[in-house]
Amino acid sequence: MNLVNAAVSLAVANSVSRNIAGVNLRDFLFAGTQFSDLHESGWNYVGGKGGNNYNAIITLSEILRGTQDNSSGLGNSGRPSVATQLADNLKTNIVPLTIGVVGIPVAAKVLTKLLRKPMLTPMNRMIKMTGLDVKV
Repeated sequence: MNLVNAAVSLAVANSVSRNIAGVNLRDFLFAGTQFSDLHESGWNYVGGKGGNNYNAIITLSEILRGTQDNSSGLGNSGRPSVATQLADNLKTNIVPLTIGVVGIPVAAKVLTKLLRKPMLTPMNRMIKMTGLDVKV
């Protein structure tokens, strides 16, 4: 298993959960348990830019429980259903989500190519010419 690939996968998953569910990956998976500080309190709204863009915090257990949609798009409690709120979060955060899903793997690939041995060998030669006994 490649650690770089695992780190990229976790970063992309965190970007997806943050932009669609409104919370980081750990809180999305473990809300309401001892592994997360986020208590399962349902539909917590956090302010967005300009005061109009609100992301509902949605956790995995809420998705698994689900709520019944009625014709107005509201669940039985009068709140938006999980599907409606996930769609609203997606519409609000489509640009950061796209940047995260596309940009993180591209940046990781560029960085790994830049930091490979062929790049470091000339740098080590230049450092050696200065008289320092340091290797990068």
